Amino acid sequence: MGRPENPIDPQDGPVQRFAYELRKLREEAGAPAYRAMARRAGYSAATLSQAAAGERLPTLPVVLAYVRACGGDGQEWRYRWQETDDELARLPRPQEDDSDSPYKGLARFEPGDAQLFFGRDQLIDDLLQLTRRCRVAALVGASGSGKSSVLRAGFIPCLRHTQDSGRRPAALRIITPGAHPLRINDCLLHAKDTSDGTADTWLIVDQFEELYTLCRDPAERTAFIDRLLAAHEPSSRLRVLIAVRADFYGRCLEHEGLTTVLRDAGLPVAPMGPSELREAIVKPAAARGLTVERGLTARLIEELDGEPGGLPLMSHALLETWRRRRGKTLTEAAYNAADGLHGAIAHTAEAAYTRLPPAQATIARRTLLRLITPGEGAQDTRRPIDRSELGTGDPSDTEAVLERLTSARLLTLDGNTIDLAHEALISAWPRLRGWIDDDRERLRVHRRLTDAAHAWDELGGDPGALYRGVRLTTAEENLTPSDLTTLEQDFLTASTTARDHEQHAAARTTRRLRRLTATLSVLLVLALIAGTAAWDQYRTSEQQRRHALAAQQSSLSRQLAAQSTALADDNPDLASLLAVHAYRAARTKEATLALLAAAGLPLRHHLAHTYDAQSAVFSPDGRTLASVDGAGGIRLWDANTGKMRTTLTANSGAKSVAFSPDGRTLASGEDNGGVRLWDISTGKLRAALNSPHVDYVTSVAFSPDGRTLAGSGGNSDTVRLWDVTTGKTRTTLTDSRGARSVAFSPDGHTLATGTDRGRLRLWDVATGTVRASLRSPADVVESVAFSRDGRTLASGDEDGKVRLWDTATSKTLATLTGHTGDVKAVAFSPDGRTLASIGGEDGALRLWDTASGRTRAILAGHTKAVRSLAFSRDGSTVASGSDDGTMRLWDVARGKGRTAFRRNTAVQAVVFSPGGRALAGGSDGAGRAWLWNAATGRAKVLTYSAAGGLQRMLFSPDGRTLAGEDGSDTVLVWDVATGRAPTALPRAYVSVRALAFSPDGRTMAGNSYEGTVLLWDVKTGHTRTRTTPPGQVNRVGPVAFSPDGRTLATGSDDGTVRLWDVKTGKRRAILPGHTGRVRTVAFSPDGRTLASGDDTGNVRLWDVYLPDPADAANKICHAVNRELTPQESLQYLPGRKSHHACRP
Repeated sequence: MGRPENPIDPQDGPVQRFAYELRKLREEAGAPAYRAMARRAGYSAATLSQAAAGERLPTLPVVLAYVRACGGDGQEWRYRWQETDDELARLPRPQEDDSDSPYKGLARFEPGDAQLFFGRDQLIDDLLQLTRRCRVAALVGASGSGKSSVLRAGFIPCLRHTQDSGRRPAALRIITPGAHPLRINDCLLHAKDTSDGTADTWLIVDQFEELYTLCRDPAERTAFIDRLLAAHEPSSRLRVLIAVRADFYGRCLEHEGLTTVLRDAGLPVAPMGPSELREAIVKPAAARGLTVERGLTARLIEELDGEPGGLPLMSHALLETWRRRRGKTLTEAAYNAADGLHGAIAHTAEAAYTRLPPAQATIARRTLLRLITPGEGAQDTRRPIDRSELGTGDPSDTEAVLERLTSARLLTLDGNTIDLAHEALISAWPRLRGWIDDDRERLRVHRRLTDAAHAWDELGGDPGALYRGVRLTTAEENLTPSDLTTLEQDFLTASTTARDHEQHAAARTTRRLRRLTATLSVLLVLALIAGTAAWDQYRTSEQQRRHALAAQQSSLSRQLAAQSTALADDNPDLASLLAVHAYRAARTKEATLALLAAAGLPLRHHLAHTYDAQSAVFSPDGRTLASVDGAGGIRLWDANTGKMRTTLTANSGAKSVAFSPDGRTLASGEDNGGVRLWDISTGKLRAALNSPHVDYVTSVAFSPDGRTLAGSGGNSDTVRLWDVTTGKTRTTLTDSRGARSVAFSPDGHTLATGTDRGRLRLWDVATGTVRASLRSPADVVESVAFSRDGRTLASGDEDGKVRLWDTATSKTLATLTGHTGDVKAVAFSPDGRTLASIGGEDGALRLWDTASGRTRAILAGHTKAVRSLAFSRDGSTVASGSDDGTMRLWDVARGKGRTAFRRNTAVQAVVFSPGGRALAGGSDGAGRAWLWNAATGRAKVLTYSAAGGLQRMLFSPDGRTLAGEDGSDTVLVWDVATGRAPTALPRAYVSVRALAFSPDGRTMAGNSYEGTVLLWDVKTGHTRTRTTPPGQVNRVGPVAFSPDGRTLATGSDDGTVRLWDVKTGKRRAILPGHTGRVRTVAFSPDGRTLASGDDTGNVRLWDVYLPDPADAANKICHAVNRELTPQESLQYLPGRKSHHACRP
């Protein structure tokens, strides 16, 4: 029997585990002797014995021979051997064998590593050329671009071995600024004394960014930079080269001198090109007698493309690949085993950290975070520290942690200074990145505390340097004793002790002050009681006096307002002045209403006629007023004094008058059909112009040049034009009347009217003149509508045709035929491409293509007349309601029915909500209305208890409220969202004729056949105002709110239009002038113009701008142009010293 084999522990590694399995195979084969196995295997017994010794992995042929000799499965053991071999490839060599490595990992290259530094020849040459020209220069590059290695292993060796004796330095010094750059490096900022005094001392300042990350004293920072810039002077015999991270370039520009250096002597470190990277990868390995697989080189070059700071990652990945090399070749498999370019650092760091015991892992975390300065507007940076900052744990554990992290090349030790091997570790190790992000605010607090503690120590424990207030509270909240060094703990303890002493002292002082304050307070209270009593007595009497005066002024204001209202008809001037006095006295509601009413009354002078005044006109210069009375008399008045100048004729039958543009001639239209021309200066007749077949001339007007005179009137409805010079008739224009329909253009500047004689007119709203007159072949124009752009006007005519007109040229664009009866309504879609129309007799609904004039669709489905139509906001749907009891939604694009809502009774009202999502309809007395979802067609029943069917329905502007009225005295309001039982507004006990929502949806107005105007609060349902005009016996018709919601306009059967103040419910103005019942009222978009139409065909435009009270008072004062007379003051303002209303 041979000697027994040494025992093997399979847990010792992959080689030992493989040898253990081989021995187990031999035991299962009966433990044959190695000599017997050698005869079957073809290898010596020693070779087979060594394969199972566990010292190294045997070759694959030896393993297969061993297995064959034991009767094992060769294919299985081939697979086992391959797994073990791959596992060995992933394991690095021991770190103690790294002394001969061609790569530095995260550590920088030092001057002694020059033989391994490659790939930066061009940059080094450029730097040598730059420093030859400039005494102070700067090297600027991204973190990880290799600045420190270029300076130490490239630039410095070139300086030391230069052949130019004049360039050889007297001394070479490499410094980093640190926390106190001037104090620590002061002795190094001077040139070295030499015997010949010609050689310069070179000062290389690496990691220049520490000036901004570690130095907290701006004055010391500036002084240090100024010392460096002094090297510009040749006499300093000092040359300076700084290396700074690119992300601190902006901070460097804060110093003017440093800005000049960066501009004139700055050299950027560009990323290495492919050829330079190949040198940096291959040549260091070649210098150690190694080779790098071509595939690995190509892969590294590709992965480094676009990685300006990737050199530390490459160096560390190559170091880990070298530690896993097979023989003398660095393979791509070993590179993969090291986790590649972006994973090698994390792999190394995780391996080092996870092998630490829990206590040491805590010390490692604390140590690494102390080496970090969290960035503020820049990247996080490393922070070199002294060993003394790590004195808060077991010294042996601390040393073990430093040893482990240093051997893993994560940290560097330089005497007592500890630093990160490279800042790339901050971004490349996810665990460290997470620690920083989690503790960022605490780290900032800790860094500030460390700086403050060192400053306090340097000042000898000066109490003035201790923390106080918010800084002390923040430090106590964020830091624990285990985080602090001894110095930091002493500083924080001293700060808290000083705070406690100050608080105790403040408490003692407070107690003394409280006692003193209590004594003074008693005395002060006694004084205040006496003073307060006196002041209260004075204030009470003063308030009583002010209240009495205010009550007196209010009473006077109301009295004067009442007197103004009473005098409005008989003496408008005095009424206006009293209204101003009432408003000046107190701004009561009565005074404001009187003032606004009076603003429309005052004339400068009262001109008395024997008979009713029929017409009046000012001369062009405004100095003369001509008037005509009921007897046909013409009088001329002085506009300034109000006195009559002359009477042209006392009883001539004049109907109207007009001045020529030059003011020298007055024309008068007579009741005999003629026109007379009068000389103003002499008052004599100049000429008489005859108008055959005309009974009377009701209106005359001069052309702007004064050469033409127009006259109209009589039963023939003609307009005749005369030549003023010759007196001959130039032309006769036949007019028409009987307006049946009106429509504003979208911009509110134009009003269209259709008449019962087939005439359409376009009126200029601003001037009241006819812009264009369009003639329709039909006898009656039933309806008109503008397109959205205002360029096209549609008219629905009595002959069953729809005509499209060009408003610019007045020409007919198209005639749309198809209806068999008069066209009752027309409406454009929002985009203007489609026109909808309703026929009268056939009740048909048609859609027309406005571009081609062709019928797009006949919307058939209703069995009786269509009564109403409405487009949705987007124009895709049109809704129609009919007497057949159905409401239908039609798809405009397809011209087909989308949804039909069938009810048992005729649908009298149909309306879309403002958003177009809902459609409401009412019935003829079934006590039900419906609310449809326009998209789905689903209906919600809205029940109500009124007996009549809903005649009108309308949505509030926001679409949340629906109102309806049944033609009697009931107005119902529904919440659209819930559809629950409606709120019945307080019964009016009058038949509601029309409804309107205010623009904000908070107020609803209604009128009645009996002349009552009602305003309801929509939210509460309460009647806000109920007004019946005094003496009103005629029914009130249409209602309309102004755009600002402050004014309500109503029309009535007596031919008047009234304006009401919505807030107070008081009447603001009466606009008389219509000769028939007012059928419609509408405000222009700007609210300044009101259009009203009556059943005689007349349409009137009113300027309804209502001034505020101050403007109204100014208007009155300007018009009346006087104050109260002494007699008027004595009568209306007895006992008052000042009687000036217009000069308060």
